[in-house]
Amino acid sequence: MQSIIKIESLSKKYKNADLYSLNDISLEINEGQIFGLLGPNGAGKTTLISMLCGLIKPTSGQFTIDNLSYKNDAAKIKKIIGVVPQEYALYPTLTARENLHYFGSMYGLKGSDLKDKVIETLDLLGLLKFADKRIETFSGGMKRRVNLIAGILHNPKVLFLDEPTVGVDVQSKNAIIDYLKVLNQNGTTIIYTSHHLAEAEDFCDTIAILDRGKIYAQGSPSDLIASTEEARNLEEVFISLTGKDLRDVI
Repeated sequence: MQSIIKIESLSKKYKNADLYSLNDISLEINEGQIFGLLGPNGAGKTTLISMLCGLIKPTSGQFTIDNLSYKNDAAKIKKIIGVVPQEYALYPTLTARENLHYFGSMYGLKGSDLKDKVIETLDLLGLLKFADKRIETFSGGMKRRVNLIAGILHNPKVLFLDEPTVGVDVQSKNAIIDYLKVLNQNGTTIIYTSHHLAEAEDFCDTIAILDRGKIYAQGSPSDLIASTEEARNLEEVFISLTGKDLRDVI
């Protein structure tokens, strides 16, 4: 398989910080993968995704997405990636349809193409009958689904997901995961972070476990479980590698 993301010796140290948030990370993600980035609080997951999305600059190292670098091709990269943040990136007083038309227009969609795409995705995720209701009236699961749609309207080649099912009911979680699997089958590479390890074990074909700014292990969920003594599932692999200490951060 062909690599779509190549990361070489990537590091990040924030101003006035004593330690690196990411320390000399090298990684390749293949086209078509569902790649899970897992780690405790403060492991460096959000920092890594923020750099890959062009939100912050690395201290050192480099990376490419689809053979494009942010240094030379930032505008092109932004057209081929989608980002679904953990926090709702929605306007609460606008309707679902109004939110999606706004975000779709930011990606360059317009006219009947945008209108049809909004209707199609709302319908697929069970929200079409609520299209003209304000977001502030939606449940958490409904908001999470609209949040997802806002990030994929332009059919991105690479989709970054930060805790896409956090705080939702089982039905919404299943709807989101099923839709993401369809996106992946249609060619979208997915980079996913979550603290739901059972979900990650089922959803991801490859996992990298980060802690203290470094990659501790990488492989398929089944390979990671098989290579960890007495581990029966991904959660036990995770605890074996990162320990049981609490990771409260401020």
